[in-house]
Amino acid sequence: MREKKENIVLIGMPGAGKSTIGVILAKVLGKDFVDVDLVIQKEEGRLLSQIIEEEGADGFLALEERTALGLNPGNAVIATGGSMVYGKRAMDYLGKIGTVVYLHLSYGAVEERLRDIRSRGVVLREGQTLRDLYGERTVLYEKYAHITVEEDALNVEETLEKTLQGLNLLLE
Repeated sequence: MREKKENIVLIGMPGAGKSTIGVILAKVLGKDFVDVDLVIQKEEGRLLSQIIEEEGADGFLALEERTALGLNPGNAVIATGGSMVYGKRAMDYLGKIGTVVYLHLSYGAVEERLRDIRSRGVVLREGQTLRDLYGERTVLYEKYAHITVEEDALNVEETLEKTLQGLNLLLE
């Protein structure tokens, strides 16, 4: 049996539903909800897409990692940005303070959910395709996850149910 951690950290590709599931999960479990992307936007006074455009991918990733390392939630569901997994220090920290849940979607499902990838504030390097990004990040999500929830063909309620089941199994 693993020790019970107060926080739950959601990771996964853009479009996986980290923010949507996170809000509902927080309500169901009586926890606070922290959306790292919203924390960044509030602190910076800019949209993620503006920050990426003005600071570049590396500048944004450094800001994202600093923001995560500055979090000190007591009993929260934390929705991370999809690129959080590039920050090793941030992910090590988040894994210490919470149970990391990977909301996994197949590439086809991600492609279907993401219409305008640039306006979503997704960190894409010059010449990088969505398929490249998916392949690169999937390995990292799997590396840091304590629990993986397979979301393909699930609606929000079903994803929530599978997430809760995964958390309960982890704590048995």
